[in-house]
Amino acid sequence: MKRTGRRRSSVWDCFEQVGNFVRCMKCDATLKYCGGATSSMMNHMSRHHPHTTPPEEDEKPVICTVQCIEEDSVANSDITQVAIMSPNINTTVSPPERDYSERKRLKRSSVWDIFIKVDDEVHCTMCDTKLKYRSSTTSMMYHIRNKHPDTMPSDGGSLATHAEVTELISKMIEKDMLPISVVSGDGFRELLAYTVHNYKIPSAGDIMRLIESHYHEKVEELVVQLGRVEKVALTADFWAALPFQKYITVSCSFITEDWHGRSAVLQTHRLSSDSHTTTDSITERLLNTVKAWGVAGKVTACVHNNTQEMVSAHVCARVTWDYATCFATTLQLAVSDGLSEDLVRIIVAAGKLVRHFTHNSMASDALEHKQVQMCLPQHKLIQSSKARWDTICDMFERLLEQRWAIKAVLSDRTITNRQEAQTLEIEDDCWQIIENFTPVLATLKWATTVISAETEVSISNIYPITFSLIQTHLVPKDNDVEQVSEFKLKVQKSLRNHMEVDSSDLASKPALIASMLDPRHKHLSFLTPTGRLAAKVKLHELVSKLDVKTTTVGTKDEQQETLVTPDISQVAMPSQMRSDTKNTMMLLLGDNYSSSYATDSEAQVDYYLRDIAPSLDINPLDWWRVNGPRFPKLATLARHYLCVPGVSLPSLLSEAGQAFATMRTRLSPEHADMMIFVNRNV
Repeated sequence: MKRTGRRRSSVWDCFEQVGNFVRCMKCDATLKYCGGATSSMMNHMSRHHPHTTPPEEDEKPVICTVQCIEEDSVANSDITQVAIMSPNINTTVSPPERDYSERKRLKRSSVWDIFIKVDDEVHCTMCDTKLKYRSSTTSMMYHIRNKHPDTMPSDGGSLATHAEVTELISKMIEKDMLPISVVSGDGFRELLAYTVHNYKIPSAGDIMRLIESHYHEKVEELVVQLGRVEKVALTADFWAALPFQKYITVSCSFITEDWHGRSAVLQTHRLSSDSHTTTDSITERLLNTVKAWGVAGKVTACVHNNTQEMVSAHVCARVTWDYATCFATTLQLAVSDGLSEDLVRIIVAAGKLVRHFTHNSMASDALEHKQVQMCLPQHKLIQSSKARWDTICDMFERLLEQRWAIKAVLSDRTITNRQEAQTLEIEDDCWQIIENFTPVLATLKWATTVISAETEVSISNIYPITFSLIQTHLVPKDNDVEQVSEFKLKVQKSLRNHMEVDSSDLASKPALIASMLDPRHKHLSFLTPTGRLAAKVKLHELVSKLDVKTTTVGTKDEQQETLVTPDISQVAMPSQMRSDTKNTMMLLLGDNYSSSYATDSEAQVDYYLRDIAPSLDINPLDWWRVNGPRFPKLATLARHYLCVPGVSLPSLLSEAGQAFATMRTRLSPEHADMMIFVNRNV
């Protein structure tokens, strides 16, 4: 009885496979199974169970979900995977024919890169030779060796599979920002030699060529995208890979025609290793990047995380864009300014306590036991990081949660001796400060999280959040302890200075303009009446300065809007009279009289500001996607300013919230630019 790739022999209704043997389910006889051949089982059935007549093969079609094709011959194979019938398949209806290449296999011989299966035959795609196929690839292997030796892979593996492995290695290096030399490591080579049989490991040069190919493909795609947008925003992030390797990564953000926010890394520059990196040299690199990517004249603002090296009067005269400081960096500076000696001492003591439970296994086990006894959440303590102030909040929250379990462990002399307990114990007044201080840190952490959201507009949230912090959350309360009240006042003062909230030029800040163009914040209720008036005047000024292209688009919209209203006069009067009257009215009242409210710049601004503000949970880009035709000129401005990010790459490169620094430090200077580019521009 002949088995095909799509059918299952009826003899398997009476036998089951056990390792390299098959067992008869009628008499428990055990036979050697040679992988694919059912002759011995058929002979056994005809000798010992002649009255058991298996159903016809046509009555039991089964779809092969897994099939293993032997590399050499049936005789040399130990086990061949057998097709298994699914209980959900109707056994009375033959399944539809599928292409052979669509079937899944546990292992695939390289001969199938050259042969295709047609019914009970295999056809060579190179010379159209036809061979009989009976579950063995031996004849096909001989044919390839004799007729097409140049196409025969020397390792006996699939060429396509090896190419895919090499491609995956290059992508692994790109995603994890690994050094190219990782492919030369002995451990990496041993791993691939074990997992991919006879795989020829590529050299570092081969991997670099693949990465360069990916780099150039992404560059071409990004150039096309940037050519379609009117305005972009830059971000400049300063970071260090090694003590003597300083970099600046320049990125851009923009809003597409369909109102979707996009961001991409443009270039990474290595700065001078000395400490005298001048503002002019950084500005020169920014200007060169803008010119190289063809966005000169399109930059609205540049967000940076280094105030000292970016802003100066001389620099501002050379560039056409505004500068804005990364809000996460500003919050970090404000928190640092607010920490007094008492708070720092408490933070150090809390960190020491957490380290004790982290490194002492006996204390850690005892803490888990106490958590169960006290019905507390079985959470591990969190250690704060010097580079991230928000981890202080996480550490304090977890300590407050596990306070009594910690005290129980420290008071247990079988776990902690008296001297060690006295050193680690936090006094009650310090616990009170921690309890009073944690909600303030949590509020600042929430502000950082909102501003650092990469998938939403963030620039327009900066000043509403800043004024909310200053006017509400950082105002000392009666029940605040002295240290917390002092912290709030210091952070208030620092935010006022860094964000220039009392400046007479506040209305010209890109973040405040973006707040006006965000329909959620357009009322600017956090400002004084004088401040709101100055912001409104600035918005009128920006609308009036829009270029000719925007005006042309607005005129087209006006014409389309005018056509919606039928002209009754064309029906009531003769054509000559209609023409004369129309021309006279146009001379008297002007061409745009009928739609002046919708097209006049000042009217658009007034109508927009009087319109009902949406709820805070909507995406402003979605709002503009729907309402853009109502305010065409303001929609253009919204594209210009809402694309500006509130922070400088928080999840990748800034010190305010990234987990990427440990990986990027492994990059060599010559590969840093290319690797960061392909990593971020997925």
